[in-house]
Amino acid sequence: MSTSTPNQPVKLTKRVVDQAQVPADKKQFFLRDSVLPGFGLRITDKGTKSFIVEKRIGGRVRRQTLGRFGPLTVEQARKEAQKTLGKIAMGIDPIAERKTEQAHSVTLAQVFTDFKLARKQLSPTTLRDYTYHLENHLRDWLNKPITAITKQMVSRRHRKIGEGGAKAQANAVFRTLKSVLNFARHHYEDGAGHSILPYNPVEVLGHTRAWYRVEGRKSVIKSHQLAAWYQAVEALKGPESLISYYVIADLLRLMLFTGLRSSESRKLRWVDVDLKDRTLTIPDPKNRHTFVLPLSDMVYEILQERQAMALNEYVFPGKDGKGHLVEPKRQMARITEQSGIPFKLHDIRRTYATVLDMMDLSRTTIKRLLNHRSGYDVTDGYIVTDVERFRGPVQQVADFLKVQIGLKESPSNVIPFKGP
Repeated sequence: MSTSTPNQPVKLTKRVVDQAQVPADKKQFFLRDSVLPGFGLRITDKGTKSFIVEKRIGGRVRRQTLGRFGPLTVEQARKEAQKTLGKIAMGIDPIAERKTEQAHSVTLAQVFTDFKLARKQLSPTTLRDYTYHLENHLRDWLNKPITAITKQMVSRRHRKIGEGGAKAQANAVFRTLKSVLNFARHHYEDGAGHSILPYNPVEVLGHTRAWYRVEGRKSVIKSHQLAAWYQAVEALKGPESLISYYVIADLLRLMLFTGLRSSESRKLRWVDVDLKDRTLTIPDPKNRHTFVLPLSDMVYEILQERQAMALNEYVFPGKDGKGHLVEPKRQMARITEQSGIPFKLHDIRRTYATVLDMMDLSRTTIKRLLNHRSGYDVTDGYIVTDVERFRGPVQQVADFLKVQIGLKESPSNVIPFKGP
């Protein structure tokens, strides 16, 4: 590392350091000690004075800051410089040594902060989940150096969370930790340029087959339940009902006839709805691939009704017309009480997916209408999907659902939907 223009070494004393100033045309200035070669003082144009050690190591001039003048006297700094220069004489690179010490002291909390800054593409929901996992289940690890997190610690904590009745949560917590530590493996290096994490300790859960087997929820609203469920949804729109109840009923109806995820439906904006072209667009779905869906006649009618009652930029506005609708848990409980059918919002999407599967549609069409992307197939790169080709299947599903809820008579060729 080069320095400013050479200057004559001088014996550094308190008086010399007190009087030292940066020339007007420079950003920094160096005074080098005539008593101990390699020891010096750096002065910035802001007036900051710091003691330094300079030495050529491996063909390069390396400079290390010892500390600021004031908290450190000239004699104290000279003694520290002697120690550092002595290490260099023995073949030790103190700068690399210091970098290694700093890297090995980085905590899980610091790593997570850097992780969030680097992974800007993560959705707010994912970041919220990651934060919850670390701050609620691994809070006592946050101030630990990541190099102190061992395989044994991982195994014990994973087992403790799982045995407490939260097996799915245990898996989710440690998948989060695995992702954060994988980032750390490639982000933090010691003085020799090696990763401070030779392995990710969470990998022990795979090697020991300790991940819990958790069956995914598979519930749907079955064929014989759809009419009662739909009637309870429509009953939200009573003569004395608040406007928000109309919004909630229309949200649930739209989800049933589109299969959209809850967050995608609740955050749908009018700017992404084209009633003239009869399409709606999800610009930032879960898989990050913009999704354009043709509207069936039923969805078109729902959106027309909503547009006549629009309160803000969202199709499904929140309470008092502010923001978008949040998950309507209280109204869902009311629907369950009236219909006798317990359900989660994602059950509605599974119901739509089940109908798609029984419609004898191609797997490509089903994946497209659910906006699923399972891995990369080179063939996918050659297939250009046109929204128009999916209007038929979308309307076919809508017609089937209308039969199930009693809005349309059943043709003789419709197969009853029993559900799993």
